[in-house]
Amino acid sequence: MKNKERITAILQKLDEMYPNVTCALHHTNAFELLAATILSAQCTDERVNKVTPALFKKYPTPKDFAVASQDEVANDIRSTGFFNNKAKSLIGAGKAITERFGGKVPQTLAELITVPGAARKTANVVLGTVFGIAEGVVVDTHVLRISNRLGLTKNTDPVKVEQDLMKILPKERWIQFSHQIIHLGRGPCVARKPKCAECRLNQICKSPDKTI
Repeated sequence: MKNKERITAILQKLDEMYPNVTCALHHTNAFELLAATILSAQCTDERVNKVTPALFKKYPTPKDFAVASQDEVANDIRSTGFFNNKAKSLIGAGKAITERFGGKVPQTLAELITVPGAARKTANVVLGTVFGIAEGVVVDTHVLRISNRLGLTKNTDPVKVEQDLMKILPKERWIQFSHQIIHLGRGPCVARKPKCAECRLNQICKSPDKTI
């Protein structure tokens, strides 16, 4: 199978497995997703989703975070881990959005990555999920692992993996591809002992750590 045909086959199988998936982080607006994504570093989405309802009720706007006490925010998000650094990022993000962007989350990658706590992955999550803007491909631990397993990249650096994926995937699939791969990584294609027999990509995948 030629490379282009293989990419098409992979995308078709992903559509069969996960036709209507979206971001697993609960949010009602762009800033909530930005904050939730910051919290999701080294933490499960499930845990973040347990923390954010009370957090967003207490701090409903970027300005509320901007004027908050770091110790108090850190205590509010303690269960997500790395709470001191995350609290600093949330407050910094609130200040940046309030003071530099008029209280609204910017809609370009160049602007978003200047916000504290918002590196490329976070910016791509927000732009793609909330605004439908594909400026890049979200590369988290699942996308990194599975892209290598599927032979879509040989790199292990997230920035290089993203560049590789942007070259071979149709731009209109950048957003959905990441959501689908993340769900695949939480399902059969786990890090250790993947459940290959349950995966529709089994015939296409040539990963050396396949279990069948």
